[in-house]
Amino acid sequence: MTMALNKSTLKQQRDELQTYRKFLPSLDLKRQQLLAAVKLARVQWDAAQTEAERLEAQVAEVYPLLGSSTVRTRNLASLIRVRAVQIDEENLVGTKLPRLQAVEFELAEYSRMVTPFWVDQLIADLRQLAEHRIHRQVLGERLQRLEAASRRITQRVNLFEKVLIPQAAANIRKIVIFLSDQERAAVVRSKIAKQKNKNKHSP
Repeated sequence: MTMALNKSTLKQQRDELQTYRKFLPSLDLKRQQLLAAVKLARVQWDAAQTEAERLEAQVAEVYPLLGSSTVRTRNLASLIRVRAVQIDEENLVGTKLPRLQAVEFELAEYSRMVTPFWVDQLIADLRQLAEHRIHRQVLGERLQRLEAASRRITQRVNLFEKVLIPQAAANIRKIVIFLSDQERAAVVRSKIAKQKNKNKHSP
């Protein structure tokens, strides 16, 4: 669509340019906040990953005991299970993020008289490991959402900086030059008309 080169369009383009320049700083600030949040979320996820691996290794040290034990692995698995996971949401720089509130476990009744001494500790370790795995999943989801939000806001900042603002400024220059040329041409035509009129009435 061809842009009309007139004063009305000039005002419209100047208003749009002013609006773009007004909102760009707030968009860029939000982008910086999201980038900082992404960096922190990545550090938190890496820490959770490291801790989960440490706990997995710690629990694995107990597994050799199972081979010589009368307690079967499937029996141990039935002793503890996740009953419920409570997750709420928080708003960070306009982005909704999951936040782990609590993990509830259900423990089966078992006789401590007939089970090996290490079963209690193993169940505690398995519980801790499950909590860390769930926490790591939540942190991973937070990181993904923050990265997606960061990409979107970066695209908007680039749109303002590299497309909308330069285009509006170019349009303004184009209209100003056109109107100036039109004004000069009108002055020249007026002078020519006056000269012709003067010559016409000369003796």
